[in-house]
Amino acid sequence: MSHTEPRLDDQTMAELREIAARYPQPRSGLLPMLHLVQSAQGRITPEGIEACAEVLGITAAEVSGVATFYTMYKRRPVGDYHVGVCTNTLCAVMGGDQILERLKEHLDVGNDETAPKRPEDEATVSLEHIECNAACDYAPVMTVNWEFMDNQTPESAVQLVDDLRAGREVRSTRGPKICTWRQAERVLAGFNDGLADEGPSAGPASLAGREVAAQHGWSAPQAKVDDK
Repeated sequence: MSHTEPRLDDQTMAELREIAARYPQPRSGLLPMLHLVQSAQGRITPEGIEACAEVLGITAAEVSGVATFYTMYKRRPVGDYHVGVCTNTLCAVMGGDQILERLKEHLDVGNDETAPKRPEDEATVSLEHIECNAACDYAPVMTVNWEFMDNQTPESAVQLVDDLRAGREVRSTRGPKICTWRQAERVLAGFNDGLADEGPSAGPASLAGREVAAQHGWSAPQAKVDDK
């Protein structure tokens, strides 16, 4: 086992066991457990893999197989703020490809890399292209630590990462204040930060169809019931 990172502390080990205990089958807790590892160590470390395996009574290879399957689990350190740019079809044609290229140039990084911290920076930023943010009605869309930044342009994207690096407060276009990568990972592990209701649950573009239906008195057809 690599020793580049220290063993997880007692509190984190206790929280890993707490997550596993939420489920009838403890192994079902592996995904949030991996998010907790990232919250504690900034990435998926060999020590974190061993800890999850120990708690769940499975092999490190089984944990590693899950950790390497999902792109949200990082094997290399990411920035304090992890920026994702959607490059799927609609976002791409609306400007997502240009946004990604501009940020690569501006930050001097490739995909899934962290920009070097300059003397004037308060925080670090990493960059990733994302296949789909499931927010086509706001294309082109970016995320910062999985919070949405809607209707972006290359210019607004550059301003965004500059604000993040400078330590200025940034809010999602949907309302919530952007927290750090590690704080976001702790929330994904299932630990409430008390901010779940900050910002709207859906924006106007997402609700437009429902509003038109209400104006015209439209409703979904009743499901047919088979009497046989």
